[in-house]
Amino acid sequence: MMSSIRRWLLAGLLVLVPVAITLAVLNWIVGTLDQTLQILPVAWHPDRLLGFHLPGFGVLLTLGIVLVIGALASNFLGKKLLLVGNALLRRIPIVRSIYSSVKQVSDTLFSENGNAFRKALLVQWPREGVWTIGFLTGFPGGDVVNHLPADYLSVYVPTTPNPTGGYFVMLKKTECIELKMSVDEALTYVISMGVVVPVARPTPPLNPPL
Repeated sequence: MMSSIRRWLLAGLLVLVPVAITLAVLNWIVGTLDQTLQILPVAWHPDRLLGFHLPGFGVLLTLGIVLVIGALASNFLGKKLLLVGNALLRRIPIVRSIYSSVKQVSDTLFSENGNAFRKALLVQWPREGVWTIGFLTGFPGGDVVNHLPADYLSVYVPTTPNPTGGYFVMLKKTECIELKMSVDEALTYVISMGVVVPVARPTPPLNPPL
């Protein structure tokens, strides 16, 4: 009887915990975005107009602001204003270094032609004999190419369960194994700490061309 209760308890937790965490994250996101309503005059607040609080209007307002800014930035005049604004920010000493780095990353992640993580790789990290998942981000550039052979790759090795932190390393091409899984599948594998295993596919040959 106790074993059955224990099994039911674990089964219930497996169902409820992901749902509860998902709802908590969504509630936090909606609550945070609802703060954008503060930019509106008090008389225009949905709570004042409806007479009760209805969450989610901040999400719509934020989406609308993003769309408007995107539309303005896509036309000729908007592009000119962006160039002027970027040039101005790049002249401010401390802001320049922060803005330039963030701008380059955001351009890579959000541009239509951007491809921050190109392929999922199996690499040895942090030492030989220990394997983890990394992501191909490109090839060494700048003065680095004068000190490394041509067969090196730029690889991002994420931490788990938070893949936004990690390490940028340059590894030999022959030391990286291309995985037959999508970037999304590999990210899910990393975030879940190996619990959510991607569907098995035919094993690729060792060190295939990247």
